Amino acid sequence: MKVRVGVLQDSPVFFDKEATLRKTEALVAQHAGGCDLLIFPESFIPGYPRGFDFGAVVGSRSNEGRQLYADYLNNSIDLKTEDRTRLEAMARDYGAYLVMGVTERVGGTLYCSTLYLSPTDGLLAIHRKIKPTGTERVFWGEAAGEGLVVVQTKIGRLGGLICWENYLPLARMAMYQQGVQIYVAPTADSRDVWTSTMRHVALEGRCFVLGCNQYFTKSMYTKQHQELVPNEPEEMCRGGSVIISPLGEIIAGPLFGHAGILKAELDLEDISRAQLDFDVVGHYGRPDIFSLEVRGQPKVIEEGDV
Repeated sequence: MKVRVGVLQDSPVFFDKEATLRKTEALVAQHAGGCDLLIFPESFIPGYPRGFDFGAVVGSRSNEGRQLYADYLNNSIDLKTEDRTRLEAMARDYGAYLVMGVTERVGGTLYCSTLYLSPTDGLLAIHRKIKPTGTERVFWGEAAGEGLVVVQTKIGRLGGLICWENYLPLARMAMYQQGVQIYVAPTADSRDVWTSTMRHVALEGRCFVLGCNQYFTKSMYTKQHQELVPNEPEEMCRGGSVIISPLGEIIAGPLFGHAGILKAELDLEDISRAQLDFDVVGHYGRPDIFSLEVRGQPKVIEEGDV
């Protein structure tokens, strides 16, 4: 099977859910015709709050920081509202699978989430970040094993982790045990070494890896938000999106310094070829020595059964 994929490196209309939803649909409309699968960056809707501290220090929180959190909460995706139907309609109307990075609102808690959307079956699954990094823990909650999802679709088996979750060996193994073929890695990490991480995941999992980041400058913030990050450089996130083969070879990218899209046609048979000499959960594994139990992880989700 060959799958046409597009990795979108772009920016949201920061902290404006409605405007970002409109921009998201415009990007899907522009690119879905040539792609079976489109990938969006981490927290694309309504944006990754780079440089913010939410007024939090050990022992106290400021009123201004609380208001900033409320603004973020009010502009985040709520899947119990029409937000879900609008995203599902994008996948359906333009005939493409979407993997969408969002900040998701569940009551008064926010999660960094990846949504898996089918053109025929709507929302298939949600992965919520199980370990926010550093100061992210101030504004994002932690999910548990139920979010370690892998989805069997008509274009292959999709799954993945967000940003530095990819440095958690057992979380990666939870994906490999489910037979992930197209491993998506939305991120906010734009360091050169991130490409090495993506190549390692591909080699280790013998899967295609689609790393997707935003391109974002300080000027894209409103004036009010720019005042909150006076020490940040103009180019706050330079990108680094990349597509990697199951043998760790770079197919497209890394893309730095501007918005854009990386496109590739993936031959899923390359996975079988790459497993000749390494299969991390098969002939190269040692189940007589090692085992991994993931509490709460669902079985592979089958498109059509949702």
